[in-house]
Amino acid sequence: MEQETEIINHKHKAETEIIRWFEEVAEDADLVQQQTLRQILELNHGVEYLKKWLGDIKLQEMDENALETIYTSLVPLVSHADLEPYIQRIADGDTAPLLTQHPITNLSLSSGTTEGRQKFVPFTCHSSQTTLQIFKLAAAYRSSLYPIKGGGKILEFIYSSKQYKTKGGLIAGTATTHYYASEEFKAKQQETKSFTCSSEAVISSGDYKQSTYCHLLLGLHFSQEVEFVTSTFAYSMVQAFRSFEELWKELCHDLREGSLSSRINIIKMRKAVLEIINLPNPELASRIESICEELKREDWCCLIPKLWPNAKYVYSIMTGSMQPYLTKLRHYGGELPLVSADYGSTESWIGVNVDPSSPPENVTFAVIPTFSYFEFIPLYRQKSHYNYQNGNINSANDDFIEGDVVPLSQVKIGQQYEIVLTTFTGLYRYRLGDVVEVASFYKKTPKLNFICRRKLILTVNIDKNTEKDLQLVVERGSQILSKARADLVDFTSHANVTKQPGHYVIYWEIKGEVEEMVLGECCREMDASFVDHGYVVSRKTNSIGPLELCIVERGTFKKILEYFIGNGAAMSQFKTPRCTSNQVLLKILNVCTIKRFHSTAYG
Repeated sequence: MEQETEIINHKHKAETEIIRWFEEVAEDADLVQQQTLRQILELNHGVEYLKKWLGDIKLQEMDENALETIYTSLVPLVSHADLEPYIQRIADGDTAPLLTQHPITNLSLSSGTTEGRQKFVPFTCHSSQTTLQIFKLAAAYRSSLYPIKGGGKILEFIYSSKQYKTKGGLIAGTATTHYYASEEFKAKQQETKSFTCSSEAVISSGDYKQSTYCHLLLGLHFSQEVEFVTSTFAYSMVQAFRSFEELWKELCHDLREGSLSSRINIIKMRKAVLEIINLPNPELASRIESICEELKREDWCCLIPKLWPNAKYVYSIMTGSMQPYLTKLRHYGGELPLVSADYGSTESWIGVNVDPSSPPENVTFAVIPTFSYFEFIPLYRQKSHYNYQNGNINSANDDFIEGDVVPLSQVKIGQQYEIVLTTFTGLYRYRLGDVVEVASFYKKTPKLNFICRRKLILTVNIDKNTEKDLQLVVERGSQILSKARADLVDFTSHANVTKQPGHYVIYWEIKGEVEEMVLGECCREMDASFVDHGYVVSRKTNSIGPLELCIVERGTFKKILEYFIGNGAAMSQFKTPRCTSNQVLLKILNVCTIKRFHSTAYG
């Protein structure tokens, strides 16, 4: 009892301290941002990339305002493509200080793509340290509303992917994989006094289905100790509980016998799990069986609180492309609060959820001004001004008109922006591609509402595919079509998440007669041509289903044009949406579908 009180007191003190720290930096966010920029530039002074733009300017002799002005006027805004030659040299083994003075030993694989290729982003000890810092800070805010027991368990549906070495010997993998392998991940459990149910062998198995089974089994084993349920993305949690609906009898058998299903064939994981589930527990198995029989009759409503009665909330990234899964998550969670996890990217953490009671649909994130130097490009929605030239319908290249870049201190409530990052890890005035809106302020740091990925059109799970990615894939498929002496008239796409696993649907209108075998080959070729790492991994593990190709009758896209014109769009302004979730358009497309094919790629 005395030890438990000591744990609670230590935890409360640590939480109070980290919240006080954040309130102090938030109160002075403008100055803290200038100091952060100075730290980054002094830390990486003299690197090849900065020397190109800043030359030998003595930054240390300038005051904060002058430094900020010189930096933002001389160093250009860039995309990943601009920094890619430097990052590739690092990946290939160039040890000269190109982007950072400290050697980069790890590269994170972003789930976005550049021109159909995977993106590397530098990952350093700073990346792990800020991850630990934001996790501790977020846990402190959650704890103030939903206190959890010190020493309790977390049911975490988390997964590492395989790491590999680049040509130059650097370790490459996803940012989460790097983090789960770091000392900071172990420190997070100690410092927040909450411990994941699953061992490292389960998290890093590399087999999505086997890891999920073991996560569920260990979660049931510790069912009375679980304080909250979490995953990186809401999708992963929904997938896990859908699996549970099929697996519960087998899981109960393992608990009753103190055994492990033969479906788990990774030796290291079997050994790690059996060290925990090492004794028969017929009492627990019978209790869970009884609950599951009742849950099955109720379509698994309130599954989480009934199986994990001491769980206080459900925690995950629930914004953006994860919002479609909220209905199912609420079905499983019953009255449990859904708490949206914090806002970050492979490149940098950005903001913390300081209002854990906010519904995920309305959640905002307070920018942490010490993590990176943040700038914001004001975005204004384009009014319709399409041109009809040479018989072709053309539109502007983007959905936004951009204003002049502003620092964090000058953002305005209600305005949408694209985020620009300068990071400790060697990214300078880097356009993140995220569209956010300033909802309010926490002290003097803005609270951001995530709107969407700029130019991102297809996403189901951890996959991210742009219009360019879709175009490349459709071109591959239409090459097969052209060999059959047929033409692709037009196309669009849709990320279907109404059934699990979600999958991509591509709608084609074609001119000419084509054999079904050829169209099936087109479908398979397109599915196999998506190179985004998140998509490939998700397809291999069947957490994204086979691509569906729908052939629509001739004239379908004319009906779509007529629908837009009937709703006030001008003919001179129309362009076919390359991805749609518009229910009217989907109804037109599905009513007009005459043939459907499902990909056989990935078996």
